Amino acid sequence: MPKAKTTSPELMAASGDGEPVKPEKDRKFVEALSRGLDVLRAFSQGSVILGNQDIARITGLPKPTVSRMTYTLTKLGYLSYNTQLEKYQLSSGVLALGYAYVSNLKVRQLAKPYMDEFARHNNMSIGLTCRDRLHMIYVENRLPPEASLLRMDIGKKLPLATTSAGRAYYCAISDKGRKVIDDAMAIKYGPEAWPEKKEGLDRAMEDYKKYGFCLSLGEWDRNINSAGVPVHLQDGTTMALTCAAPSYLVPAEKLRDSIAHQLAMLASDIESLGV
Repeated sequence: MPKAKTTSPELMAASGDGEPVKPEKDRKFVEALSRGLDVLRAFSQGSVILGNQDIARITGLPKPTVSRMTYTLTKLGYLSYNTQLEKYQLSSGVLALGYAYVSNLKVRQLAKPYMDEFARHNNMSIGLTCRDRLHMIYVENRLPPEASLLRMDIGKKLPLATTSAGRAYYCAISDKGRKVIDDAMAIKYGPEAWPEKKEGLDRAMEDYKKYGFCLSLGEWDRNINSAGVPVHLQDGTTMALTCAAPSYLVPAEKLRDSIAHQLAMLASDIESLGV
């Protein structure tokens, strides 16, 4: 039987600091485990309920392989099966893993009061994000008092290419890491859309080198202006701090000339906490 080939660019991108998910000729790499996790990741692509055929299309895995994986994951409590729709959805086992990660994230707990003060002072939402392949995921989001806009739940995913959080992460990692991401995004977006995305990332790199922050001015959402800065943890992890508000409340000039600089200083304060 020929070896299955994963074709999804989401699955080819790195999950850490730019290193490939599967190093070539790595004897320690467990292919079956990788495929099982790819099946779970398929549920983060937008749909909350998927059939085996849907999962095979998203992951690029053969349908018989997907069928074995979904059966096993259901038995282990990570998926549940809807008999009426004959499809799967994530189960509580996945929630337990995610909660364990977030609840034990020390930087999240220590940064909260600083983030609350920033949100109150600037009347903006502020979030702490980590990278998952070609996305950034919120692990914390704080809002100004009585705010009703830009409420981002923990676990919410943002595209890396067009958001200030993703751009901040992209600018802060190594050249090798950026190359891995570039290659994956070129496949994901294709020759028509990728040049525009790459142009935005290059502009972000120029801003980061000059000012220490990145911007996204209506590029992810035409009504939203945001700034992002990297946060370097002592264990070598790179995260990103991002603030955002509707453009009618925080125009680009105010964000660029004042608030983004405050965000960069806040990131430095968080790093000084020794997390």
